[in-house]
Amino acid sequence: MEDLKNSLVPTSEPESLSELRIGGEILFRGKVLDLALDTVVLPNGREATREVVLHRGAVAVLPIFPNGEVLVEEQFRYPHGRILLEIPAGKLDSADEDPLAAAHRELAEETGYRAERMLCLGEYIPSPAILGERIHLYLATGLTEGERSLDEDEFLTVRRIPLSDLVDAVLRGEIPDGKTQIAALRAHLMLERHTLDLL
Repeated sequence: MEDLKNSLVPTSEPESLSELRIGGEILFRGKVLDLALDTVVLPNGREATREVVLHRGAVAVLPIFPNGEVLVEEQFRYPHGRILLEIPAGKLDSADEDPLAAAHRELAEETGYRAERMLCLGEYIPSPAILGERIHLYLATGLTEGERSLDEDEFLTVRRIPLSDLVDAVLRGEIPDGKTQIAALRAHLMLERHTLDLL
């Protein structure tokens, strides 16, 4: 097991693969993201350009009840032209915002539920080649129901389903959203290996 763990850690010296930014410009500034065109020096000394989507980061929360049910949302995603099933999520208000505080806020705003505990499930980088966004994943337990507070342009439906059903849907390829896949599978494995207590 230790050999497998070690095989997942990069073995190269950081300097041998790093790219050094030597210039660039912002091509577009938006409310949610910026688009940059950077010039970098490659490890072999040559120059190259990098198109980068700059994003302040986000959080995603898998709320789970003692009976193994989880809260998920159905939301229309414009870039894909369809409704997707996802866990509650939202962007950080600023790059300096504490992700844990943002996770509590987004859970309450989108579902109405407050969590007594938030367990960090790690970080998810959706598209490392071009997108600077990092999503902080959390598992929420000790849930208490309250009122939702959606944004004016936010429309979604909250559902309660067994985690096992969500995991089965992920394994059948029916959940294309990456953050939902990772959070569901990680929580499922933690429960299966008895490293998570829902009580």
